[in-house]
Amino acid sequence: MLCESVAHVYGVCQRRFKLLAAIIFLSIPSVLTAEPVVIAALGDSLTQGYGLARKDGLVTQLEDWLILQGEDVHILNAGVSGDTTAGGRARIDWTLTPDVQALIVILGGNDMLRGIDPATSRANMVAILDVAASRKLPVMLVGMPAPGNFGPNYKAQFDALYPELAKEYGTLFVANFFTPLLEDSAKIPARKYMQADGIHPNAAGVREIVGMIAPVVQSLIILARNQKNQADF
Repeated sequence: MLCESVAHVYGVCQRRFKLLAAIIFLSIPSVLTAEPVVIAALGDSLTQGYGLARKDGLVTQLEDWLILQGEDVHILNAGVSGDTTAGGRARIDWTLTPDVQALIVILGGNDMLRGIDPATSRANMVAILDVAASRKLPVMLVGMPAPGNFGPNYKAQFDALYPELAKEYGTLFVANFFTPLLEDSAKIPARKYMQADGIHPNAAGVREIVGMIAPVVQSLIILARNQKNQADF
C-alpha cells in the first residue's frame, strides 16, 4: 500500500510539473524566439549599389555573408546615389525607424569629389552621430580617404575626421572602404575590381569589400544585441 501511495503522489507531482513547464513555455515566447538584428546602412551610391544588380550590391552581399555565418540580421539599404554628408544628415532622423538597432555610416565620397570643406563634412557627420548616440545605437563608421586633387592640406583634414570622430564617439571603425581593392604598387583600386567609371566597385570588388567589413559588422551585431538585452532588462 505504501508503494502504491508513493507512486500515486509521484504521478500527481509529475503531471503538475509538466503542466507548470508548459505554462512557462507558452508565457515566454520572446525568450525562445530571437528576432533579427536590424541595421541601417546610411550612405551614397557605394551603399546603394550603383551600376549593379541588387544581388551584387553591398547591402545584399553583406547580408548574405552574415546569414551564411549564422547571423540573424536584416540590413536596410539607406544608400542614395549622389548623396553627401549633408544629405545623410537631412535624412538620418527618418532613416532610424524604431526597429533599427544599429547604424553603419559610409559617407563622404561625394563631399571630397566636390571639394566640400572638411569642416562642413565633419559638422554633418557629428550631427549624424549625435542622433545615433541620442538613441543609444551602436555605430560602425567607414572611412573614405580623399585623393590628393585638392592638395595635401585638404587631404590631411578630410582623412583625419574619420578616425577622430570614431574615437570621440566610440564607434566601430574601418579606416578605408577601398582598402581590399588597392593595388600594391599604387594607391588606386585595381581595374579588375572597378566598374568602367573607375569610381564604383563591380560585383567582385564589392565581394572583397564585404570580406573586410563583415567581421566588423558581426561585432556591431553583438553590440546591438547587448544594448537590446539591457533595454529589455
